Amino acid sequence: MKFSNFVRMHWAAFRALLVLTVITGLAYPLFIWLVAQIPGLHDKAEGSILTANGGPVGSRLIGQLFTDKDGNPLPQYFQSRPSAAGTGYDPLSSSASNLGPESIVDTPADPSQMASGKSASDAGFKPGLLTQVCTRSAAVGQLEGVDGSRPFCTGGGVGAVLSVIGPRDSRGYVLHPTRVVSVNEPCQSTRTPFLSLYEGVRVECAKYGEDYTIGQIVPIRGAAPANPAVPADAVTASGSGLDPDISPAYADIQVARVAKARHVSPDQIRAVLARYRSGRDLGFFGEPTVRVLQLNLELDRRYPVKS
Repeated sequence: MKFSNFVRMHWAAFRALLVLTVITGLAYPLFIWLVAQIPGLHDKAEGSILTANGGPVGSRLIGQLFTDKDGNPLPQYFQSRPSAAGTGYDPLSSSASNLGPESIVDTPADPSQMASGKSASDAGFKPGLLTQVCTRSAAVGQLEGVDGSRPFCTGGGVGAVLSVIGPRDSRGYVLHPTRVVSVNEPCQSTRTPFLSLYEGVRVECAKYGEDYTIGQIVPIRGAAPANPAVPADAVTASGSGLDPDISPAYADIQVARVAKARHVSPDQIRAVLARYRSGRDLGFFGEPTVRVLQLNLELDRRYPVKS
C-alpha cells in the first residue's frame, strides 16, 4: 500500500471518529439533558427524590428498609417487601434471588463450625426459597399479630419437606417407605420433626453429611389455610429487589401496629393510608399498590413519635 493511501484512509477514519464523538459523546447527551429539564420531567430525571426536614430521604422509585441498626423493624413505620438486592434495595446490586418453585430443600450448616461460634450462614447454611418464605411469614405474623402459618411450612417456620426412602415403581414413586427424613429440620435444631409418622413410618430429623437425595422429595401441605393472612409480597422479593410499593393487603395488616406505636387510632392511620393507595394503571395494568415511603413521611408529619 502506498504511503499516501495509508494516510488518506487513516485521516478519513480520524474524521469519522471526531464526528461520532461530537454526536454521541456531546450533542446527544446534551440533548437528553435539555429534555430532562422540561417541567414535569425534571423531577424524574433527578431520581424522583423525596425530602424531609430539608434533606433527601429516599426516592419514589426505589424501596428502602425501615429498620433499626440491628435490622429489627421499626414499629412506627409501614414495612417494605423483602429485597434480594445486595443487603437490601441496593441499586448497584439490583437482582432477584434466582431461586424458583423447586428450591424447597435447604443446605444445612456444618455443626462443627456452629460449635466454634460461627453464624449459620458462615457455617454454610443456605435456605431454599420455601424456607425463606416460611421464615418470613412466621416473623411477619408475630410482628403484626396475625396467623403467620402457610401451606408447606412447619410450625417452626421452615419448609415442611420429607425425603421418603424405599423401593420405587417404574415412574419413580416410592411404593413402601422404609425410612422418612425431615430434610429441613437438622437434629441439632429440633427435638422432634414436624410430623411424627408418614405412611406408618417414623419421621427422623436430618443428620449433617447424609445424602437424602436418594429419596423421593415430598412437600407436606399441612393444615394451614389456603389463603394465608400474610400476603405473598410480604414474604417474597421482587425481580429487581428495588420495588418501592407493597400491596394493600400487606399494608392493612400493619395498621394496628403502626397505630399503637404512634398512639393514634387505627382509623386515623387508615385515613392517611387511603391517600397513598394507587389503583391499576389504566384500570387493568398491574396490581393496586401502596407507596410506602410517602406514606411513612406523611405519618411522621401528622403523627410524629414522641421520644
